Amino acid sequence: MSALEARNIGTVNGIDVDALHEVIEEVKKDPSKALVEFKVKTGWKGQTRSETAVDSYKLGGKEIKRRFTINADEPIELLGENTSANPQELLMAALNACITVGYVAGAAVNGITLRKLEIETSGRLDLRGFLGLDPKVKPGYESLQYVVRIAGNGTAEQFKEIHENVMKTSPNYFNLSQPVKLDAKLELEN
Repeated sequence: MSALEARNIGTVNGIDVDALHEVIEEVKKDPSKALVEFKVKTGWKGQTRSETAVDSYKLGGKEIKRRFTINADEPIELLGENTSANPQELLMAALNACITVGYVAGAAVNGITLRKLEIETSGRLDLRGFLGLDPKVKPGYESLQYVVRIAGNGTAEQFKEIHENVMKTSPNYFNLSQPVKLDAKLELEN
């Protein structure tokens, strides 16, 4: 089923396909409505713990209020208290959550009802890089590996097309697979 044929099919996988098409049409008419700005603020909470606040985001220049808290900590073996997922696990969770949306929406616009969607991501890093013990060792990942387990009433070819489209369009897939410029500023306070 093409995206055009998917109109007026209602809700699939919890996604309102008609509303999705309305958003697409609005963005086509006015590209400024496509601009989304996210912002978080993280504060140290002692030892290796931090708390990140989400207060709002902007969509098409309009600020939309919302309130969430994300906690992070390190395992005991890495000097933390093991109270929350660590930053690496949150990074992988952010990738998985983002591409999950792509698979669910991609299936929905194609009229595919999902029975299962599971994404498992892993990566290995060498602490010598983080600890500054060896300048030849990178502080991060050489690669991340993930497996998508998906089932539904789509064909193998449809699922392959959705998979390829997710890799082309997912913001977090892009953010982790391409160099993203980081502009850092240090502010010292008294």
